[in-house]
Amino acid sequence: MTGTGRLTQSEGSGGSSPRAGTPAGSGVTSLRNITAAPPMRADARRNYDRLIAAATAVFAERGADDVSLEEIARRAEVGIGTLYRHFPSRQSLLEAVYADQVEGLELLAAKLLTAESPKAALAEWLRAMVQFGRTKRSLSAALVEMIGKESELLSSCAAVLRTSLGALLERAQQAGEVRQDVQAADLLRLAHALILAADWYAGDTSQADRMLGLLMDGLTTRPAD
Repeated sequence: MTGTGRLTQSEGSGGSSPRAGTPAGSGVTSLRNITAAPPMRADARRNYDRLIAAATAVFAERGADDVSLEEIARRAEVGIGTLYRHFPSRQSLLEAVYADQVEGLELLAAKLLTAESPKAALAEWLRAMVQFGRTKRSLSAALVEMIGKESELLSSCAAVLRTSLGALLERAQQAGEVRQDVQAADLLRLAHALILAADWYAGDTSQADRMLGLLMDGLTTRPAD
């Protein structure tokens, strides 16, 4: 496959990487080996981040197939030439947005592993996963068509999501707050079902939170009679 958007040409040198490293010992797999951006000047980094933010927003609103690169550049308030310097193709932009969202969930999981309430931490991550899912569906379909379901990027992102959720679930189970018979794969499938249901009834903006509350209630460990 081609490289991700994070591997494309920069506008200059110097500066730092876009994300802080994942804390050691967190149990969360890093995406850095395939998503690290080259060094950039501060202004180039700002443009890169604005393009990612603009693309993420418009993909969530209208899907990944119905937006021109020119519109994304306008939303980011940069020229189309700047967009192409960072992302030479539509595919490289889609890859970068997808990886950026997954890396955000990875870093959130690492942070939540030190939260006071393991169950609340699990619920917060699942809520973020559901929010990401509304963008993920159109991005996934577009990327599968372009690079294939078994591509390094999609396989690595899927592994990150499983590992991130698994670490949070295990901590909640060890604390006795969540049922022991639940597996991370179960929760990922339930989260996907919740995303589909929320999309089907898009006018009910509070439905996703209500259904997530029901899901967490079902996970809760009950005292023995």
